[in-house]
Amino acid sequence: MVIFLIARAIPGDPARMALGPRASPEMVEQLRERLHLNDSIPAQYFYFLRGVSEGDLGMSLYTKRPVVQDLAEYFPATFELVIFAGLIMVVVGIPLGILSARHQDRLTDNVARIFALLGVVTPTFVWAIFFMLIFAYILDLLPIMGRLSEEVLAPPDVTGMYTFDALLAGQWHTFKDALIHIIMPAGALALSGLGQAARLTRTNMLDSFSRPYSEMARAYNFSELQTSMKYALRPAMIPTLTILGLDFAVMLGNAFLVEKVFAWGGLAQYGVEAIFYKDLNAIVGTVLVIALFFLVVNMIIDLVVAYLNPRIRLG
Repeated sequence: MVIFLIARAIPGDPARMALGPRASPEMVEQLRERLHLNDSIPAQYFYFLRGVSEGDLGMSLYTKRPVVQDLAEYFPATFELVIFAGLIMVVVGIPLGILSARHQDRLTDNVARIFALLGVVTPTFVWAIFFMLIFAYILDLLPIMGRLSEEVLAPPDVTGMYTFDALLAGQWHTFKDALIHIIMPAGALALSGLGQAARLTRTNMLDSFSRPYSEMARAYNFSELQTSMKYALRPAMIPTLTILGLDFAVMLGNAFLVEKVFAWGGLAQYGVEAIFYKDLNAIVGTVLVIALFFLVVNMIIDLVVAYLNPRIRLG
């Protein structure tokens, strides 16, 4: 409801913006009647809820298509980007935190902490521009924007995610091209969460090292590596994964900036265009998808934490 009210509070007439400046007042008025824009806010909200209950989010004034169809088309691109960014965050951030904890206050730890701090404090769009400058313009190693090269055809649409669809179709050249295109935006999107993952893992690992179970492992002459991986890591992951789950969900919001820089063409860019055109149905639909994504991610994290923590499972 809050987003619905905020969308209605954005300055401008959606009907006029949809039809253009040359549309006659009669045409604008007809569209306003059709969209219930002349009704009261409670009445508009009632029509909106009725449409949502029927799986209908209305028509987009920007694309002139059903919003549900637009969301189904644009969301897979953003979801693919978030998946790869999440993989980078976990695969790099957690080992970096473990390495930092095992070499506390040494050179390795200091370097890892500086890198993690830079990842946390630097805005996502700054990393996106920095990556584009270094890897695209200076080194000319990676493509600047888009999801595929112009000469590469999109794979058969199964999931809407080019890397996965290319793998399912056995199109290895397309898969390689899609993977090369996703490296920079996913890396830029991941760095903030990566730094957070490293810092959290380090802190929780150091706490686990001081616990009785770690002391007992050392008393039985287990190596530091065995103590870290077998006894300290699992308890340390419980609070870490809880926060990282939220970071993973937040990536969907941060994707707005990254997609704009790299012209990714996903849900985030669609949402930005919807705001620019005051496309009320598209704005609410985009926010609704993001909210559902948050909900699903939190549910998954709760299940993972329950698996790692038997006390929660038994409770």
